[in-house]
Amino acid sequence: MIALLDLDGTLTDPKTGITRSVQYALERLGRPVPEADALTWMIGPPLIAGFTELLGGSDDAQDAVRFYRERYGDVGLFENEVYAGIPALLQDLREEDVRLYVATSKLQVFARRILDHFELSQFFSEIYGSEPDNRNADKRDLIRHILEQERFDPARAVMIGDRKHDAIGAKANGLATIGVTWGYGSRQELIEAGVACLVDAPHELPELILSPTAPMPRQASAP
Repeated sequence: MIALLDLDGTLTDPKTGITRSVQYALERLGRPVPEADALTWMIGPPLIAGFTELLGGSDDAQDAVRFYRERYGDVGLFENEVYAGIPALLQDLREEDVRLYVATSKLQVFARRILDHFELSQFFSEIYGSEPDNRNADKRDLIRHILEQERFDPARAVMIGDRKHDAIGAKANGLATIGVTWGYGSRQELIEAGVACLVDAPHELPELILSPTAPMPRQASAP
């Protein structure tokens, strides 16, 4: 079995680093700066898309991304915390011979630095992310790229993530998605995006990944 895992909101909680870097970018642009809690929706979508929406257009979005990365690449990526249970989950999956990949809209170089910092890189066959020119920032493009590089059967793989973009990208490439509820997407968002099921804690994942035909404990349906 093969599992693709999102990074932000799935493996680590990046709220502090991302929101502070967004605030920094807005300050550099001379724009109003919302409180951190009003910016958590920026966690997950491609950065350029998030800034385009936040700024009401694309005119300043590229500059915003540049300012964001200026701070994030220096300190923001380490203002981060691994979710409880994630190292044990990854260890268990590797011991069961599950091939693990990171699939994140974050810059690949940033993703690798974060995973190296938290000593999680060892669990992954490869770490995939976006490029500085925004290539593969869209999860549909990213997962397509992973399939082209790794040449595995999408029917043997599952995407695991906390936002609708994970499910949309997976569906476009023939993968099922397991939605995790400890990140930044709501249950409703994940259900509407078409996840196969929802899980509330990392320890629930191995049974679903290792026995994909087994009955799922929580079918993704509206409450």
